[in-house]
Amino acid sequence: MAEPPETIRILTWNVARRTSRLLEQATALAARDVDLLALQEVTPQTLPYWRAACHTLGLRHVAASLDQAQADREPAARRRTGVLLASRTPLGEASIQLDVPWPETTIAAAPAVPWGVIELHNVHVPNAANGWVKVRTLEAIRAGLLHAAPAPVVICGDFNTPRRELPDGEVVSFARDSRGRLRPERGKEWDAAELGVVPGLRDLGYQDAFRSMHGYSERSPSWTWRQIAGHAGGWRIDHLFSSQKLQPVSCLYHHVWRDEGLSDHAALEAELMPTCCAT
Repeated sequence: MAEPPETIRILTWNVARRTSRLLEQATALAARDVDLLALQEVTPQTLPYWRAACHTLGLRHVAASLDQAQADREPAARRRTGVLLASRTPLGEASIQLDVPWPETTIAAAPAVPWGVIELHNVHVPNAANGWVKVRTLEAIRAGLLHAAPAPVVICGDFNTPRRELPDGEVVSFARDSRGRLRPERGKEWDAAELGVVPGLRDLGYQDAFRSMHGYSERSPSWTWRQIAGHAGGWRIDHLFSSQKLQPVSCLYHHVWRDEGLSDHAALEAELMPTCCAT
């Protein structure tokens, strides 16, 4: 009997624009032996260093959103950050690029994997401080994935949602206040945009890798306030969703990296294999 295809290891991490901790961030990544890496909040200053670090880690094929033209960027921002994909194998062209308002917040490619090719999207959804840009980005993610390739698809990154996930699986968006009341200035459209991605991507046939492995009893906020110990507060806003052709076999957050100050986000790592070979 033929051996089933090996798994692939994907890690997504918002590295928080940190130049002074970049070497430590890269050292932490070196211990994980990942096949595919998705970073958010890479800056024009840190991008050359991340390219070099990825090469050292064996992830020699790199694509960065900051390499793309930003002529149509509206509204302009005072601080530019982008996203990066790195792979051990060549990065082919994805079937779609998500039509988000700020082009630097997403990048997609089609890396080779042991059993063929997958389509990988890395996104950084602007937070609520950016107003309706957040809503339009989330809407673009959902709309784009409706037209994704028939190949296995993964979308990961910092989604800046949801506000809360309850043990029974109910999800509360940032359109609502701490008591669950809909904010008048945001309203139903904002609420629908957030819920349309987390957890709503499951309606399009995608599964939340972390929830598929751990259910809703495990809280695991990926971003927490510094003064809160033991992860009692904060939000699980960093995610990885995979299409039906892929099955998560493990998924975890590296909370220690955040607790050590390498970033204000925990990295999320998942191992995936083809659904046809999962047991």
